[in-house]
Amino acid sequence: MSQAQLALKALRLAMTPDGFNMGINEGKVAGAGFDEHMHLHIVPRWNGDTNFMPVIADVKVMPEHLDAVYEKLKQAIQTILENQA
Repeated sequence: MSQAQLALKALRLAMTPDGFNMGINEGKVAGAGFDEHMHLHIVPRWNGDTNFMPVIADVKVMPEHLDAVYEKLKQAIQTILENQA
């Protein structure tokens, strides 16, 4: 859960969302194919964002390149860890 807390702090700092959707997948059928697997999804959400695109058009909207998101989150995590020291 400490990793989830760090991820939430980094997402808040880097992306200023209004909230989050979070979910845990557990077990062999949960995505990794082996019994002892568990992972957590954290999805930032903003007032007014929608989820209709995958349902209506079978597409996902990506308003920002994943490399840019990675760099923002990497910097946010570094900032958080430096402030904890």
